[in-house]
Amino acid sequence: MDAIDLSPAMIELAMRRVPGNVTCILGDVLEYPLPETGYDGIVSNTALHHVSLEAVLPVLAGALRPGGVLAVVALPRIGRGDWLVEPLALLGQWVFGVVFYLLRVLTRRPWYAFNASHAAMPVVVDPPLTTRDVRRIGTDLLPGVRVRRLVFWRYLLVWHKP
Repeated sequence: MDAIDLSPAMIELAMRRVPGNVTCILGDVLEYPLPETGYDGIVSNTALHHVSLEAVLPVLAGALRPGGVLAVVALPRIGRGDWLVEPLALLGQWVFGVVFYLLRVLTRRPWYAFNASHAAMPVVVDPPLTTRDVRRIGTDLLPGVRVRRLVFWRYLLVWHKP
């Protein structure tokens, strides 16, 4: 298993937390020589909104073996159809915030509390693509891709390589 990140801080944090079968690589996924058809699955968690989707999807697709799965969760720009979901997401965030706060107070456990490592994470205030844009680009590059909007400011892209 490989974990690739451009941020030295993220790689350092990952190396402290991942199991021994994970190789942490400081590098750019667009430049790192991924093994062609070398992976059964590729998962990207809130990272692809930092790079050009048109550039990275072919790279990741090429690194998958036939039958492999690409799963991406990333941040979309709010699009026209998303305005119905936003109030639900805000309400849900508030409810979860209160519940986790109460759990922290009552159980004296961290329960999703702010962690000092969070400050090292890169922040994207204004993602470039809406979920509709991601669906259009994904469909052009990866036939059969599925893209859907998730409630808490994320989209999910899933593709099975033929």
